Amino acid sequence: MLDLTQNQFVKHVVMHPFEGFEDLRWKKSGSMVIATVIVFLLFFQQLAYNRLYGFQYYVSYDKVFNIIPYIFRSFGLFLLYVVCNWAMCTLFDGEGSLKNIYIVTAYSLIPYIAGSLIGTFLSHILIIDEQIFIETVEIIGLAWTVVLFISAMKAVHQFSFGKTLALIALTLVAMLACVFLLVLLLTLFQQVLIFIFTIYTELSYRLRV
Repeated sequence: MLDLTQNQFVKHVVMHPFEGFEDLRWKKSGSMVIATVIVFLLFFQQLAYNRLYGFQYYVSYDKVFNIIPYIFRSFGLFLLYVVCNWAMCTLFDGEGSLKNIYIVTAYSLIPYIAGSLIGTFLSHILIIDEQIFIETVEIIGLAWTVVLFISAMKAVHQFSFGKTLALIALTLVAMLACVFLLVLLLTLFQQVLIFIFTIYTELSYRLRV
């Protein structure tokens, strides 16, 4: 079994996903700090891809910048996946802890983040006729992240390939259910606030009269 530092483990799992995540699990390694830095890079990638992309490829017409959607698409979705995956793995008798799921999921995102940031950089150098090179880099990054992601879930929970795919599918369903309930809760909360404000306005009017 390999004896690597935390930083070397990151490179090892990215370059050798099938054995890298197994080594990471059995060594009980992986850094929460490095994983959190990767999540922050995911947030920066979302900002860069939507705000800093080359103007000849993408033009933003937003008059007011709102950071909330970027926070949700990075930190929000990442944490939601980690929690939902941990909840679903209890039904499948998975062996992954919340910490391990957090770490391996973050490590899996490295090629996607790198490909997207490289694509954003190239969008300021290459002309529109050379867009195929940017798309190739981004597709390779995304495809490699998918490979890492499946390998990570398989290793951390010690599942078969089919059971891993089933777990991922159920996790996505759980995420959709959580988002739906959250939207429903926020809508209900908004209605309650409107009702309270309406009563307050009516009472204030009556008292003045």
